[in-house]
Amino acid sequence: MTDDLTRMLWVYGPPGVGKTTVAWEIYAALATSGDDVGYVDIDQLGMCFPEPAGDPGRYRLAAENLGAVVAGYRAAGARAVVVSGVVDPARGAPVDLIPDVVVTMCRLRADADVLTGRLVARLGNHDTVPQALAEAEALDANNVGDLCVDTTGLPVDQVVRLVEERTAGWTDRAPSAAPGTAAEPRTGADATEGPILWLCGASGVGKSTVGFHLYLRHVLGRGIPGAFVDLDQIGFYRPASSDIRVDHGMRARILAALWRNFRAAGARCLTVVGPAESSAAISTYAQAMPAATVTACRLHAEPDELTRRIMLRGEGGSWAQPGDPLKGQPAVHLSSVAERAVADAALLDRAAVGDVRVDAGQRTVEEVAAAVIAETGWPTVRPAQGRPGGGDRRQGA
Repeated sequence: MTDDLTRMLWVYGPPGVGKTTVAWEIYAALATSGDDVGYVDIDQLGMCFPEPAGDPGRYRLAAENLGAVVAGYRAAGARAVVVSGVVDPARGAPVDLIPDVVVTMCRLRADADVLTGRLVARLGNHDTVPQALAEAEALDANNVGDLCVDTTGLPVDQVVRLVEERTAGWTDRAPSAAPGTAAEPRTGADATEGPILWLCGASGVGKSTVGFHLYLRHVLGRGIPGAFVDLDQIGFYRPASSDIRVDHGMRARILAALWRNFRAAGARCLTVVGPAESSAAISTYAQAMPAATVTACRLHAEPDELTRRIMLRGEGGSWAQPGDPLKGQPAVHLSSVAERAVADAALLDRAAVGDVRVDAGQRTVEEVAAAVIAETGWPTVRPAQGRPGGGDRRQGA
């Protein structure tokens, strides 16, 4: 590329159509080939209560947060980003909120009976089917985007191939018009105040499961305005030449920008989950958000329990998440991951990483959450009036 614009491929469609799976496969192939490309699931960027006034569905909030993630990736070296997630069926994608990008919109669709079967197979019930079918019908009627790929009756690999063929050249696409004039999202140190609880720990310890439970049950469930971020979901970019496992500097700058947007939308606390291998890593986030109060709570489990959980993850024994590095892996690989997780847990324990330590071993999710609350006093803000919302951790696949 000869300019500073970031090329973006946005794969979207109704729930159950396969957008997350397809987008991830396209990203993974490009990253493996050495391209400077990142990935983000926009559905992960709008988990916030209350719903902002004038933004039903949180489409604009998620787009603003997407702009912050893209800016963070760009600053780290990315020149292209693959995006998956929902788009407002009536208004389309608010790409004007994402500065310095050239966007290719690719809609996936499927017949109603196919969507129904996929959703029931994934969720085990028909509860979300009517809403998904209504969204699919609206997307078909409005036909928003640059192109459409019908996934009916096709396996994932064939859909991926069709999307790649139909979008060929998107990473070098020339702007068809002047790029949007939205202000570049700030991704430096931020003065936004508020309490932030960060659950960290070794791989497999349950930080995502416990953290999301805390957010749903003890924040939204109590009517407290709050937001949720999984650090792994804002970290899917790493230069091919880098051997750094986690770029905390990039993630911290992005998180600071997201927190500012969530606060502007009305959130008063933030639940964060993600890895931190040292006290220095935690300090990176505190420095990026100097006005916020960051409490790092490290979850711990003994070697046998960590190993059991990681082997279970390989069998799909957790919720689906974009880029899950364990699902479907062979036992020998999972064993290697478990060995490293056990070693990491021991190192974290010896270094006493985090403000508090909570045993997450032979306990239920609610028991661990209760222990976290007892140790940290979380959440530290009062409930607000109104009905909670924003707890939909949709994957859109």
